[in-house]
Amino acid sequence: MIRKYFLQIFTFIIVFTFTIRLIQLQLINSDYKFLSENNAILESPIFPERGFIYDRNNKILVANQPGYDLMVIPENTNKFDSIELGKLLNLSKNQLNLRLSKAKKFSNKIPSIILSEISTEEHAFIQEKLWNYKGFYLQRKSIRKYFHDIGANFLGYISEVNENDINKDPYYQPGELIGRQGIEKYYEDILRGKKGVNFFQKDRFNSVIGSFQDGIHDIMPKKATHITLTIDLELQKYGESLFKNKKGGIVAIEPETGEILALVSAPSYNPNILVGRERSNNYKKLAGDTISKPLFDRGLQAQYSPGSPFKVLNALIGLQEGVINQNTEYSCNGGHFYAKGAFMECHCKIGTKNNLISAIYQSCNTYFANTYKKIINSKTSSSKGVDSWKNHLSSFGLGAYLGYDLPIGKPGFIPDSKYYNKWYKKDGWKAPTIISNSIGQGEVLTTPIQMANFTAAIANRGYFITPHFIKSTNDNKNIKVFKKNYTSIDSIHFKPVIEGMEKVVKNGTARIAKINGINICGKTGTVENFIKLNGKKTQLTDHSMFIAFAPKDNPKIALAVFVENGYWGSRWAAPIASLMIEKYLNNNVKRKWLENRMLNGSLESEYSKYFSGKSFKINE
Repeated sequence: MIRKYFLQIFTFIIVFTFTIRLIQLQLINSDYKFLSENNAILESPIFPERGFIYDRNNKILVANQPGYDLMVIPENTNKFDSIELGKLLNLSKNQLNLRLSKAKKFSNKIPSIILSEISTEEHAFIQEKLWNYKGFYLQRKSIRKYFHDIGANFLGYISEVNENDINKDPYYQPGELIGRQGIEKYYEDILRGKKGVNFFQKDRFNSVIGSFQDGIHDIMPKKATHITLTIDLELQKYGESLFKNKKGGIVAIEPETGEILALVSAPSYNPNILVGRERSNNYKKLAGDTISKPLFDRGLQAQYSPGSPFKVLNALIGLQEGVINQNTEYSCNGGHFYAKGAFMECHCKIGTKNNLISAIYQSCNTYFANTYKKIINSKTSSSKGVDSWKNHLSSFGLGAYLGYDLPIGKPGFIPDSKYYNKWYKKDGWKAPTIISNSIGQGEVLTTPIQMANFTAAIANRGYFITPHFIKSTNDNKNIKVFKKNYTSIDSIHFKPVIEGMEKVVKNGTARIAKINGINICGKTGTVENFIKLNGKKTQLTDHSMFIAFAPKDNPKIALAVFVENGYWGSRWAAPIASLMIEKYLNNNVKRKWLENRMLNGSLESEYSKYFSGKSFKINE
């Protein structure tokens, strides 16, 4: 029975399916009718104004200014004098013809950009002459305006999308702008808003005759979101001024919240040079500067040995593991013999006895070498000891990306037993083999933001909030919650370490950083600096480092300052840090003698010793 009527049933099902589909296409879904008429319709995108960016005190950092793109619909053009149009647009005949050819190749019917980011002044001049050139028209858009010549490293910039961008996200069309680097990139989805579309009717001569169907199909753009950053504009400005003629930077964090108050990277550049049609040429110049590296964010990407500031972490680990207490003493004889013929020099006088607190403010290498050996030897093997040590450091955010809201960075490096077993035969290394880790040299690498972050964790007596740049948005949406991270160190152990850090400024290596009325806790660092020049390992002038937080109780700011080739910690980094603290907490600086020294001081002669000519090849 079924076989007898199978063909009829099958035919009926096919006819019924096609009938339903035709009804849906022609009567129900008007989108296909709309698309069938597309040859007579011009789609014109409506770009929402890009979101503004403010500092933590609602001072404007980034907004927009009017701009225009010159568009062409190739099939609508007539013969015209390309030399004359080229002069109008400040393009050569070849440049203009190349752009027109590219537009035709893309589509003969869809608009393409011939000249982008035309200023208001240029627009008036071009508009006056444009009626002579059929098929060309000016499309309004907004272009970025950076109100201050600071913060290029964290603000980022915007530029035209490329083929790769379009393939990744079909939202974009050729000629549109997208965030590159920094805040502009990380928060692109909310800063751009969502573009709309106006549909215009064309006649049989392809001339626009008005809105299509009275605009009922037009799609209104979605407003962009405005962002308020955690950055303090005045502190950022001040920090950048202190780094004139120096290389390095500052990372300042509010310990209680993890909000980044300043991110200084020097040398830098004015962000406005990456706006407009000269952006590409200017970017090439910045990228081509392989000595100063203005596009390299030293606060997030540079990986340095942390030097003596790392000693406070080894102190905390020693306390937690029970191998020392604050009264543990070691005698120092101007250094420490850790292996046959191997000597770690120290600045302590021969016969000095240090407990934990005095070891911190005197920065005694002997004390921390002994502490480190005890940490490694406290387990059943050196491998287990170094892995336990690494786990403690990981809880401070070292050796990994911190999770802040910028798209670049480096993880630093904290070695473990696997690493050392690769370099030495298994169980062929002991604590003395890796003793340089005790004073923040050796294989340990940290980024400045990691150093500022572990300083914030110490200020908080055992926890940190993931550092971040966004404070709020105008619509209170799209705000990521940055979590509280607890270290592996019990809060009770922070007290003696903080006392030692307080005495670093009061009695120790950073007395120059004293501020009347403010208890600063800090630690200086002088970091050995090696680089490969012409294929040879060369020791350059040491880096100057300093970490600090203030006030001691209820701290409001924690920071790391690093000055490349700055000799020692108290020479440049400690004074700069103390000026930043004074500026932020008191809103002014009374120590003008120190301020003038830092503002006018230069390390250019130091840098020119090695990089003044082109004969050196830097191996990285």
